[in-house]
Amino acid sequence: MTVTAAPAIMTDQEEPPRKAAKRRNPVRFGILTALLILLLLVVAPLLVVAVNAVKSPADYAGGGPLSLPTHLYWDGIVNFWNRVDFGTKLWNSFITSFTVAVLGVLLSILNAYALGIGRVKGRIWFLVFFLVANLLPQEVLVYPLYFLSKEVGIYDNLISIVIIFTVIQAAFGTYLLTSVYTEFPVELLDAAAVDGAGKWRTLWRIVVPVSMPTLGVLFTFFFIWTWNEFFLPLVFLISNDKQTVPVALGVLQGDRLMDATTTSASALIGILPAMLFFLIFQRTLTRGITAGAIK
Repeated sequence: MTVTAAPAIMTDQEEPPRKAAKRRNPVRFGILTALLILLLLVVAPLLVVAVNAVKSPADYAGGGPLSLPTHLYWDGIVNFWNRVDFGTKLWNSFITSFTVAVLGVLLSILNAYALGIGRVKGRIWFLVFFLVANLLPQEVLVYPLYFLSKEVGIYDNLISIVIIFTVIQAAFGTYLLTSVYTEFPVELLDAAAVDGAGKWRTLWRIVVPVSMPTLGVLFTFFFIWTWNEFFLPLVFLISNDKQTVPVALGVLQGDRLMDATTTSASALIGILPAMLFFLIFQRTLTRGITAGAIK
């Protein structure tokens, strides 16, 4: 007859010291508290805007911006949408940002492949040029770009914004991707050459798939950066049907007919598409940031 020992029951006093110390660590608790406070500071303005966007002017006048609405008031959002033809502005921003993101990533790939893997002569000077291009403020570029767009006949056209921002974003993308492609595994390139793959096939079959996490990060940033641009679209898009979302919001800030609730509604529906796009591609950003930490 065999006797089996009863499994040992671990009490709170016998808890592994590592877990106990981790749970009682005051530094960990302080860091989590600080992060929670920072999160509240970031989210609080968005919540205030969202609450005021569905608040009637009477509720805003009676309780102020921090009070809760007595009922949901959607007329502010509807009035703003109809007043500025927001559907057209939303489409202009989306098609411009998406096109710039695609073309910017594509141009960055071609430039970085030549500089990082092709190792063309004078690559250092090319990188310095792209770095300087990233440091130039947009105010310096306004008059030359305005003159050129007038000469070629694309002023007050979305094509002008697409071309300008594609070049601007590609300058940053080239500088970043070149540093990535410089450290690209040589073994993969040699294996592709042994299999008879040319440079063009090696780029699209080997280099691009391996660097896809980084390209996903660039695409997301290019889209959001272009969506939030205000100064150059304000200068180059003067027609009402050509304006983007930031321009429409900025132009209406001085409108005397805009009450506080309508202004909050405009801010809410202006930032909501960019936030949704960021949340959708959050996994892409996470993969791209952590891709370099794992071989």
